[in-house]
Amino acid sequence: MSKADLVFTHGPVHTGDPARTRATTLAVTGERITAVGHDEVRELVGPGTEVVDLTGKLLIPGFQDSHIHAVYGGTELAGCDLTGTVGVDDYLDRLRAYADANPDQAWITGSGWSMESFEGGLPTRQLLDSVVPDRPVYLVNRDHHGAWANSRALELAGLTRESPDPADGRIEREADGSPSGVLQEGATRLVAQLVPPITAADRLAGLLRAQRLLHSLGITGWQDALLGEFNGQPDPSDAYLAAARAGTLTARVTGALWWDRSRGAEQIPELVARRKELEHGRFRADSVKIMQDGIAENFTAAMISPYLDGCGCATANSGLSFVDPDALREHVTALDALDFQVHFHALGDRAVREALDAVEASVAANGRRGNRHHLAHLQVVHPQDIARFALLGAIANIQPLWAAHEPQMDELTIPFLGPERAAWQYPFGDLLRAGATLAAGSDWPVSSPDPLAGLHVAVNRMEPEATDGRVFLPEQRLDLVSALAAYTAGSAHVNGHDDAGSLRTGQLADLVVLDRDILTAPAAEIAEARVERTYVGGELVYAAN
Repeated sequence: MSKADLVFTHGPVHTGDPARTRATTLAVTGERITAVGHDEVRELVGPGTEVVDLTGKLLIPGFQDSHIHAVYGGTELAGCDLTGTVGVDDYLDRLRAYADANPDQAWITGSGWSMESFEGGLPTRQLLDSVVPDRPVYLVNRDHHGAWANSRALELAGLTRESPDPADGRIEREADGSPSGVLQEGATRLVAQLVPPITAADRLAGLLRAQRLLHSLGITGWQDALLGEFNGQPDPSDAYLAAARAGTLTARVTGALWWDRSRGAEQIPELVARRKELEHGRFRADSVKIMQDGIAENFTAAMISPYLDGCGCATANSGLSFVDPDALREHVTALDALDFQVHFHALGDRAVREALDAVEASVAANGRRGNRHHLAHLQVVHPQDIARFALLGAIANIQPLWAAHEPQMDELTIPFLGPERAAWQYPFGDLLRAGATLAAGSDWPVSSPDPLAGLHVAVNRMEPEATDGRVFLPEQRLDLVSALAAYTAGSAHVNGHDDAGSLRTGQLADLVVLDRDILTAPAAEIAEARVERTYVGGELVYAAN
């Protein structure tokens, strides 16, 4: 009997395999798992075998992220980082320090400010002017659906009170109609197109920076949710292809090619060509990302009924459907026939319904082709649409960190949805009970990429640092085994990695060692766990300390 290259012993081992959920020993030969069990597996230990004594620490399948923007996140880490705080004074102090440290930088750019920090979710250009009056400043917000600019940046973009809103966005304005400093959705392009471009070298460095971070969090693969130019952001595809060709891409990456919503079916041959071009090693791009709507906080998420105003009365605004629903059905049917997966951004209940209608049309026209179409975000889902996910084979791609009470939810969302619709938010439990397949992701850099934090919120429906004990829609909580399956087997399924996501003989040895057994610890302590080791294909890609 040939000996293993790597053996983990003295478990516990959570396999994710319903036939054998727990083991204590696992063997790896080459890049694959060759045995899972107990004492009998240790017979595969030979003189050349590396033995990892788990000493009671938990071995699990590697996490996969089903919706992330890794290159963007990695490049933003090199800019003015406003994440980790919601204090306006903190924002300004960080901006001042960054500007002082980069005196030769023509533009001051960064990201991470939160709408909850400002009354009505809207900061002003004057705040930025007070810190950096002489150079243009452009700061993308935490959710990446809006940006904050100072007066100099608005001036360079030629924006005045006479400037019209673009069809897919909004310029927030002062009382006299002058731009206030906040640009929503497509309006961000008006300034972003002037920002000095991120170079190919910057993008590659950003990818490798992101990969190090993601491996440290136990993430072994992901789906990059936007490959293409978007609102002034350059296409990150070249970074993935360069890293794959150089052998420095250690993660397994699926790319979602951006659907240009200003165009129609004429772009499909280009997507086919790009799919063929963007395939090397552990990278491929066989998904297409269609952003069907915006976000609830700036009232661009597409809703079936109108948003409410501050007094609780219906407005004339029901959000934006970026792609005409009739055209969406035609495009998705055509993409499905070409064996593209479609990755929808669908946040409001109307967008969710339009996406499901498009999947239904593709099934009616093409039959079930197994292309694993998935709807990401799913903030508001009408109860009548819950069962359609399982019926159509549409995968629910959830971002659990958002399903909690926090100021952006309580102050900028719930009052404008109304009580009935607010109770339809992030219905993870209902989707699971209705038989939907769940995959899980982070949308980093919109929110933390840490899967353990996401697991914590999925199970507890409250943020790890919450102290008030308020549970957000407790009936929608997931049990930890189901949540863990969404972050492993579910996301591996969406990403097209059928031989990953569980610890069974023959599967890829994508593995994570946690410092404790979260499956037996109190649920309130899930986020306290830390990753000690991460393996991709049996190779160690991260070790703590």
